[in-house]
Amino acid sequence: MKQVKWLFHPILVFGLSVTALVASLFLYIYWYVGVSSGLRAAMERFNLEQEQMVAADTWVVILVLSILIGTILMGIFIIFVFSQKTTQLYRLQNNFINNFTHELKTPVTSLQLYLQTFSKYELPRADQLKYIQYMLLDVNRLAGTINRILNLAKLESKSYMGEFVVCDLVGVIHRFLEENNHLFKSCRIRVHTPVINTVYQRINRHLFEMLLINIITNAIKYNNAEAPVMDIFVEPGRKKTRIRFVDNGIGFDRKEMKKIFRKFYQIGRSDDMSAKGSGLGLHLVQNIARLHNGSITAESPGRGQGSTFTLMLPTLE
Repeated sequence: MKQVKWLFHPILVFGLSVTALVASLFLYIYWYVGVSSGLRAAMERFNLEQEQMVAADTWVVILVLSILIGTILMGIFIIFVFSQKTTQLYRLQNNFINNFTHELKTPVTSLQLYLQTFSKYELPRADQLKYIQYMLLDVNRLAGTINRILNLAKLESKSYMGEFVVCDLVGVIHRFLEENNHLFKSCRIRVHTPVINTVYQRINRHLFEMLLINIITNAIKYNNAEAPVMDIFVEPGRKKTRIRFVDNGIGFDRKEMKKIFRKFYQIGRSDDMSAKGSGLGLHLVQNIARLHNGSITAESPGRGQGSTFTLMLPTLE
C-alpha cells in the first residue's frame, strides 16, 4: 500500500512529468532535424527549387517550440509549488485546529471540575477562594486565546483603527510590567535602559502591549530552565530604535529562523501534536511590528541556548 502511495507522490509525479516533456522536446527536435536534412537532400538530388517546396526555417521553429515548452514547464512548476504550499498550509491549519481545541478544552474541563466540586460539597471559605483563583486563571487563559484570534483577524483585515501617539517607550515598558506583574511572577525580567533614559516613539500603546505580552509569554512557555529570565534592551539610534528581547528559553535551530513568524507555525515539526500554543503569537507580533512601520527578527545559537527577538522601529523625525 505504501509503494502505491509513493507512486502518486507529488514530487515523483512532477519529476516524471518534466522528464517526459523534456524527452518529448528532444525527440521532436531530433525527428524534425532529420526530416529537414532528408528534405534538403531530396531537393538537391532532383534539382528542385526551394520555392517549389514549403520553406521551413529549422532554427526558428526549434526556438518557438522551445519557448512554448519552457512556458509549459514554468506553468507546471508554478502549479506544483502552489500545490505544495496548499498542502503545507492544510497541515499547519490542521495542527492549529488540534492545538486550539486543546487550548479551549483544557480550561473548560478544569472549570467544569471546579464547578461540580462547588455544587456537590460544602467547602471552607479558604478552599473556595483557592478554587476561585484557579477558575479565574482558566478564564484568563480562555480570554487570551480568543483575543489572539480576534486581534489577528482585525490586523490581517486592515480593519484596526487604533490611535498612534508619541510615548516614552521605556516608561511604557515599565508601566506594562508593573500592571501585569501577576502574569509574569515566575519570570525574572530586567529592563536595560539607555543613558538618556527617555526614548520617544510613535506607537499604538494597546498594540505595543499586545506585542510585549506575546513575546514575554512565549519566553515563559517555551522554557525548560529552573527560572525563566528575560532581558529587554532599549537601544536608540539615528534612524532606528532597536529593542532586543533576550531569553533563556529552549531556543530553535537556524533552519527555523525564517519560519518562526509564519501563521500556525510552531517550533519543531509542523505535525507535532504535542506542541504548545496555537502558533499565532509570533505571527501577531510580526503584524504589529509592520503596523508600526517596523520589523522584527529572531535568532538563536541553537536548541536549549535561548533566543533573541529584535524589534526595529523608525525614530521620530
